[in-house]
Amino acid sequence: MASLLTLTYSSPTLDVAKGEELVTQGTPGRDLYVLESGKFVVERNGVAIATIEHSDAMIGEMSVLLGRPHSATVRAERDSKVRVVRDAMRILEKHPELALRIAQLQSQRLDATSALLVELNHEHVDKPAERNLIGRIFSTLMTPGQH
Repeated sequence: MASLLTLTYSSPTLDVAKGEELVTQGTPGRDLYVLESGKFVVERNGVAIATIEHSDAMIGEMSVLLGRPHSATVRAERDSKVRVVRDAMRILEKHPELALRIAQLQSQRLDATSALLVELNHEHVDKPAERNLIGRIFSTLMTPGQH
């Protein structure tokens, strides 16, 4: 399947300066971003939870797909460039190959998260509190809308 960069070749690009916010937690999100180059940090409630630095990574898809405000702030750690898919939901409805690619990437993330949780569960076999937390995370991942 084609990369997101290939699928969004005609989308405009946006230069994001180091320190600039691409998306802000709590604000509405209608656009999807695809990383061309650079590095971003993802912060939720002021806590850094991830970095994004691989070309072809998507940003903002949760807000677009769920119709909710952004769940995190995404800030450039260095000068970066992204492709901007404006009014992304409308574009996804018209271009199923792009929607399918995003679904595949989300499935890969869920698979990787599940594998990590299984590994953590094995490491904490003698720690009931940790195993309970891991079980709650698994349940949340596998039961949409129940968190």
